Amino acid sequence: MKSFINVEDIGPLEKALAEAQEIKNDRFKYQHLGKNKTLMMIFFNNSLRTRLSTQKAAMNLGMNVIVLDVNAGAWKLETERGVIMDGDKSEHLLEAIPVMGCYCDLIGVRSFAGLTDREYDYAETVLNQFIKYSGKPVFAMETATVHPLQAFADLITIEEYKTVKRPKVVLTWAPHCRALPQAVPNSFAQWMNAADVDFVITHPEGYELDPKFVGNARVEYDQRKAFEGADFIYAKNWSNPGVTNPADYGKITSKDMSWTVDTEHMSWTNNGKFMHCLPVRRGLIVTDDVIESPDSIVIPEAANREISCSVVIKRMLEAL
Repeated sequence: MKSFINVEDIGPLEKALAEAQEIKNDRFKYQHLGKNKTLMMIFFNNSLRTRLSTQKAAMNLGMNVIVLDVNAGAWKLETERGVIMDGDKSEHLLEAIPVMGCYCDLIGVRSFAGLTDREYDYAETVLNQFIKYSGKPVFAMETATVHPLQAFADLITIEEYKTVKRPKVVLTWAPHCRALPQAVPNSFAQWMNAADVDFVITHPEGYELDPKFVGNARVEYDQRKAFEGADFIYAKNWSNPGVTNPADYGKITSKDMSWTVDTEHMSWTNNGKFMHCLPVRRGLIVTDDVIESPDSIVIPEAANREISCSVVIKRMLEAL
């Protein structure tokens, strides 16, 4: 595996899930693969779970790890081509990327959407420059449009907690005080469409995700109808994707608090489990009583980030 961005990159899900369970049973089984190998983790944005889980996974596999916080520990980087660099950006990515590639064997990149230019964000401009110019295998630690390590961990968690062969999984929009990217819901939708689940997406009208991620999912604008009989509720805010109205891209066009997941919402489900990628804004996305309930699996879900990343890094090391 030379890159990891979308669900197709992982291959058959059954095999990937089996591998995840194998690694969970013995996290240090494949330490020999990473001996004398180095992972470089490059962060253009803040991180808690991604940074910790990815570093832990690499260490489990015997790797050395270099962590670079671009905003705090490097020259400011220019990402646009053809510009006159007479501002505060001292180095261009086109030089920085191949230099980074000299010092490592694998590269993980985290770079969020700017939420001002949809075409630029959805072209994955920053990530694709790393793939093109680093000369090393690259995996996404969340990008402008996707977060595959999170979605893979979500799938592992659903597999562990499901009580029926084909569970009903609902991705629900919830209000937020800040404009957030669509990366997590995009990847979650992509991975659920590839899995053997009954998948429903619910959100206010106008918040439609890009069709390439929605796929064959059923879109239900009535949140209560969507929740009925659900086995898993995955709550997540996203800013307007600009699908129905490009001028709305990246904006908050709804703050409807009736979409906040509370005990009444969960009562509509089939004793559903509550999921969220974290960090979560309590009182906006979800109420305290729901996220603290026995049916909340946000902590096991976060723990599985180490497992999903271990599978990905293992696959990449095997391909070197």
